[in-house]
Amino acid sequence: MDKPRQGFAGLWNISFGFFGIQIGFALQNANMSRIFQSLGEDIEKLPGLWVAAPLTGLLVQPIIGHMSDRTWLGRLGRRRPYFLAGAILAAIALFVMPESPAIWFAAMMLWLLDASLNISMEPFRAFVGDMLGKDQHSVGYAVQTAFIGAGAVVGSLFPSLMEAMGVANVAPPGQIPDTVRYAFWFGGLALFLAVLWTVVATREYSPEQMAAFEPPAAANAPAVRPLASHGYAVSVGWVAAGIAVALVQMRFALLREVLLLGALLAGYGLASALAITLARRGNDRNMLSSIVGDFAGMPVLMKRLALVQFFSWSALFIMWINTTPIVAQYHYGATDAASAAYQDASNWVGELFAIYNGVAAVAALTLLPWLSRRLGQARTHMVGLACGAIGYASFFLLRDPAHLIASEIFIGIFWASVLAMPYAILASSLPQAKLGIYMGLFNMFVVLPQLLVATVMGSIMQALFPGEPIYTMAFAAVTLLLAVLAMTRVAAVQPAGALS
Repeated sequence: MDKPRQGFAGLWNISFGFFGIQIGFALQNANMSRIFQSLGEDIEKLPGLWVAAPLTGLLVQPIIGHMSDRTWLGRLGRRRPYFLAGAILAAIALFVMPESPAIWFAAMMLWLLDASLNISMEPFRAFVGDMLGKDQHSVGYAVQTAFIGAGAVVGSLFPSLMEAMGVANVAPPGQIPDTVRYAFWFGGLALFLAVLWTVVATREYSPEQMAAFEPPAAANAPAVRPLASHGYAVSVGWVAAGIAVALVQMRFALLREVLLLGALLAGYGLASALAITLARRGNDRNMLSSIVGDFAGMPVLMKRLALVQFFSWSALFIMWINTTPIVAQYHYGATDAASAAYQDASNWVGELFAIYNGVAAVAALTLLPWLSRRLGQARTHMVGLACGAIGYASFFLLRDPAHLIASEIFIGIFWASVLAMPYAILASSLPQAKLGIYMGLFNMFVVLPQLLVATVMGSIMQALFPGEPIYTMAFAAVTLLLAVLAMTRVAAVQPAGALS
């Protein structure tokens, strides 16, 4: 039995909550470096403070994906409990963040905010697959991408709108401007109301209905069973890699955040060894073995797309961390975070981010379908990745702040492609009973590169280009060229017309 087709209202209701979630992400992405610098932090230490975002995503997304696949709370359903819980916590973090008295408190609020946004976001990816038939997966993710872009526009423009209304955009040293404070407060309210809309306006299919749509098959059996036959060599390799990273950090006196990367590698090795041991003892119902087993048993297509995601999100995270100090230093001539010029540059960055997100919202519903019908999904995504590389490289050439609008147009096309094409390619190839956990695992390759950037980029820049953040854009452009090469190995499930 096929799932009923959704009309415009249904597609709207399914993804409208993502509009609010992306307001929260946009406020975080465009303003956290500004907040940290306003509280007195140095440029070179910003990546270490940003480590909260990818680390919480890395831990939260597979866990929430695993749990939401197994949740059913009556009228509240399967995914919507996580939408609601995450929205409440994220709204609290947004209200408290601009009142941070010190850097350590702002970092704690970033942990809470990012964890909460991930609690809501991860099930939204699976929600499209739950509610739509395979023939509507692509249009569902396109609509979701449009809401992501629209929400990011609103979140990015909040501080500038506050300034236009007469709110003070400059604060004494060590304090956060009122424009940012009010933007976070309004953003928290908008996030909660948008997610509440989806919670109230949708009703999920019951487990019995889902089983009728897609009867259980051998492909949907827990991946923990083959895990019992695995040896421990791979686990030992992960632990050894973690120890090697720690030794390199100590040998070359790299930033201490690099130790976190080593700890995570070693921690996964130990966790995988424990998961194998539990599986060998016949305990095939525990979360750890299920997650590790599903990770080890990812489909080939998913693995190839994961590599593309790794490179793509490395570039994005570099941009989010460094755009504010780059534009302030190279386009406004400002390095003092308390100066009016720096705050003007920060507001312009918010507007630039709004531009690329607005371009993404339009491209998701217009350009990508047109390209997909003519080139196929894989080649369309290659075009999007190449646009991102052009956009990042252009920061070296354009000195007038207004000319950066051209850069953001290219970046917006790239952003639309990242948000829509990989999920459209992947969704129809995954077993629906495991859509949550597989989307959670796939999104690990969104947060892993961010964690790598947060822990390593600071040391690279400190060693090679101290005080010259513009060179991070070169790293971003090169990683996107690597993503284009990786995409050549991806065979799309529906090579043409999937987004039409």
